[in-house]
Amino acid sequence: MPSNIELFRRLYRIRRFETVLLDHFKSGIFPGTTHTSLGQEANAVGVLAHLQEGDVVVSNHRSHGHFLAHGGDPQTLFAELMGKPSGVCGGVGGSQHLHWHNFYSSGIQGGTVAMAAGMALAEKRAGNGAIVVDFMGDGTLGEGIVYECLNMISLWQLPILIVLEHNHIAQTTPAKLTIAGSVSQRFETFGIPTAELDSSDILEIFPLAGTLINQVRVESAPRALIIHTERLGAHSKGDDTRPSEELENLWQFRDPIAIQAARLPEAERNRIVNEVDADIQRAFEAALGAKGGG
Repeated sequence: MPSNIELFRRLYRIRRFETVLLDHFKSGIFPGTTHTSLGQEANAVGVLAHLQEGDVVVSNHRSHGHFLAHGGDPQTLFAELMGKPSGVCGGVGGSQHLHWHNFYSSGIQGGTVAMAAGMALAEKRAGNGAIVVDFMGDGTLGEGIVYECLNMISLWQLPILIVLEHNHIAQTTPAKLTIAGSVSQRFETFGIPTAELDSSDILEIFPLAGTLINQVRVESAPRALIIHTERLGAHSKGDDTRPSEELENLWQFRDPIAIQAARLPEAERNRIVNEVDADIQRAFEAALGAKGGG
């Protein structure tokens, strides 16, 4: 397991990238829209730290944290969001549609599960031991294609870990107004063993994710992980309708960066913050100075 220092560095790297992104968004540098993973960084780091060469990651519209946790370069991601040819996908994918090595993302809700299922079937047929990790949100549970795919995933025993980042709000609608019944039973009904965790703590997410990924790899069979998480930022750039008191409480008690930071000596924490701030700033400036643009 990575040290507390290394885990904090990985978490803060995602946070700093997205705060810089938001700080500059109103300037018009970044065309289109964007969806940040503020508050959900520990999910990305805790799950993807266990992957091996050849494994596949399928993300969604909230993809920056997953991309960076998987080893993606912040400079090329900044450039992609700026619509520049030096971006991850030459500036044509934008914030939601990324492809880099075995990392894929799509803003089409439900479609990512179908992508992941097809890739897991291909990997199983290839027999190389690779697995697929698919990140989805609770808002995606309203899509019929999800259940068609869960049926095939279970029927064919595909090597896939489905990670449901359950932040209890779909854009601005609370989950209690959209989801009936048990979320875990939606996977278990199809015979997919499911684990559930309510935490923003990387030290709780990391070991559970590792256990499930090992089971998927050894058994070449699916698992589901439901992480009850908290989205600290708006759905996209400014459409957050939650009461300020609720948001203040979440920032105080459910911020994964603050939880992990408390485990480090102040001097060590400040050193990492300064190093990461400088790295991300260099990446931003290099992307901004690259030729081309949207």
